[in-house]
Amino acid sequence: MGTRFFLALFLVLLVLGFEVQGALLPQQDEPSSPTLLTHMQESLSSYWDSAKEAARGLYQKTYLNTMDEKLRDMYSKSTAAVTTYAGIFTDQLLSLLKGDQ
Repeated sequence: MGTRFFLALFLVLLVLGFEVQGALLPQQDEPSSPTLLTHMQESLSSYWDSAKEAARGLYQKTYLNTMDEKLRDMYSKSTAAVTTYAGIFTDQLLSLLKGDQ
């Protein structure tokens, strides 16, 4: 058996040992004061919410004005190019099918 197997077995037994030790401790109903982890989670959550709101505001502010115009311009240019090349392709196909006359 390799060392990876023994390492995995050791880690599983270690985790199970800590689970058993944690189960023997009496359960507390509520902590008396917020823990550091809870405080950090609330702080990070509030930062994340404010960053999402700022990003949403920037998206709405920039998309409606500049991006909408750019998308419309790109659409009109691309459809004009496709129409032109489709006309050229159709002419070439018709002349190929008719042959030399």
